[in-house]
Amino acid sequence: MFTISLIPAFKDNYIWLLTQGQHAAVVDPGEAAPVIARLEAEGLTLESILITHHHADHQGGVGALAERWQPTVFAPAAESITGCNHPLRGGERIEVLGQTVEVMAVPGHTLGHLAYYAAPALFCGDTLFGAGCGRLFEGAPAQMAASLAMLAALPDETLVYCAHEYTEMNLRFALAVEPESPALQQRVAKVAALRAAGQSSVPATLGEEKATNPFLRCEEAAVVAAGLQHAAVDRSKTAIFTAIRAWRNSF
Repeated sequence: MFTISLIPAFKDNYIWLLTQGQHAAVVDPGEAAPVIARLEAEGLTLESILITHHHADHQGGVGALAERWQPTVFAPAAESITGCNHPLRGGERIEVLGQTVEVMAVPGHTLGHLAYYAAPALFCGDTLFGAGCGRLFEGAPAQMAASLAMLAALPDETLVYCAHEYTEMNLRFALAVEPESPALQQRVAKVAALRAAGQSSVPATLGEEKATNPFLRCEEAAVVAAGLQHAAVDRSKTAIFTAIRAWRNSF
C-alpha cells in the first residue's frame, strides 16, 4: 500500500499525496505551488493525478504539474478537467503506484463527481466530509443520497480522506440533529483536541462516520424526527436527506 500524507492548500483544502518509494501521485491538487515544493523537497517524481470533480480548488494546479512531470491525469469524463488524459466514468479499476484503485461514480455535489477507493483508503472529494456531506451544486438530493449509500456500503474500517477540514463545523450541525448522541459528544471532544493541537481531523473511519454523520443516518429515529421537523414530506430516506441538507444549507 502506498503511504498517504496531506498537503494543505488555500484556507481548508487538503491535497492528498500518495507515495511509494520515490514515486508519487496526488489527489485534487487545487494549486500547484505547495505540491511542487513538497515533491522537490522529498525528491519525488509525480506519476499520477486523481481528480474527483471540476471545481477550481480541486483541479487548479493540474496544468503546471502536468507540464512539469507529464503524469497520467485521471478525471471525470463528464466534466471539463484541465489536462485530463485518462477520462473515467465510474466502475473502472485503475492502477496507481502499483495499487489497484476502484473508481466510483458519486454524483450530487457535481454531476460527474468520482471517488477513488484503494482499500482501506477512500478519496471522496466533496461528496462525504467529516460529519457532513457536500452541497448539491448540480445533482439532485436523490443522487447524493444514493452516492452516500454507495460509500456507506464500504467496510467500516475504510479511512475517509475527504478534501476539506470541515469536521468541527459539521459536528455543530450534527449535534443540532442528534443532541443526545453520546457518540457525537465523544467525537466533538476528540476533534476539538486534534484541532487545538494543530492536527487534522481527517481521516476518520467510515464506521465513525456512520455513527455520527447525520447524512449517513437518515433512517435513524432521531434523524428522521429532525427531518420531519424541517420540512421532510415523508419518512423516506430521500425525503429526510433532502430536509436535513436544506437545513444544513442555512445552519
